[in-house]
Amino acid sequence: MFNEIQRYCEKLNCEFDKISTERKAVLKPLCDYIQQQIDAQKPINLLFVCTHNSRRSHFGQIWAKVAASFFEIPNVSTFSGGTETTRFNENAIASLVSMGFEISGDVENDNPVFNVYFAENQSVRSFSKRFDDAENPKENFAAIMTCSDAEQNCPLILGAEKRFGICYDDPKAFDNTPLQFQKYRERCEQIALEMLFVFSSVKIK
Repeated sequence: MFNEIQRYCEKLNCEFDKISTERKAVLKPLCDYIQQQIDAQKPINLLFVCTHNSRRSHFGQIWAKVAASFFEIPNVSTFSGGTETTRFNENAIASLVSMGFEISGDVENDNPVFNVYFAENQSVRSFSKRFDDAENPKENFAAIMTCSDAEQNCPLILGAEKRFGICYDDPKAFDNTPLQFQKYRERCEQIALEMLFVFSSVKIK
C-alpha cells in the first residue's frame, strides 16, 4: 500500500470514536453480512449504488477495497453502479488524488475508465455505469445504497442477496463554490472512516 494511504488508514483506525452510536447501528448490518460471508468461507462481493455513479458510490467502492486490504480480509471484490450513467466526477477524483491515490485514465472520453491505484500493483477499475452493467455481479452480492435518491427510487437490485441503506450527503451541492474541495474531501474522509470501521469489526477465524 502506498505510504500516504497506509499512514492515513492507521490514523483513521484510531478514530472510530468519531462515528456516532446511531451511525454505527446503520453500519452494523453490513459488518454482520461480511462476517457471515467470512464464516461461511464465501466470497465478499459489495456493489455500491448511487444515482449517477459519479461520486459517493466510487468512494465506497474504492475505500471498501482499501479497507479490506488494510485489515487483510481476503476474497473481497468491490463494485459500483448507478440508476443512470454519467462519468466519474473530476472533483471526486481530485479528492482521492489529494489523499495519495494514483489515478490514470483517458479523460478525453465522455465516460473515461480510470484505474485507481492504492498500492504498486493494486487498483480499482472505476467508471460510471448502471448497477446492472456487465462488469457488476449478477448474484451472490450485497448492494449498498449510498444515496437516498437511489434508495427510494431503485426498489429492486436483481440478484442482490442483501441490501443496505448507508446514505451520504452529496458533495455535488457544493460544486463551483468556495467550499467545493473541502466538501468533497469531507465526504471522501467520512466514507473512508466508515469503511475502515466496517472491516475492522470482522474477524478471520
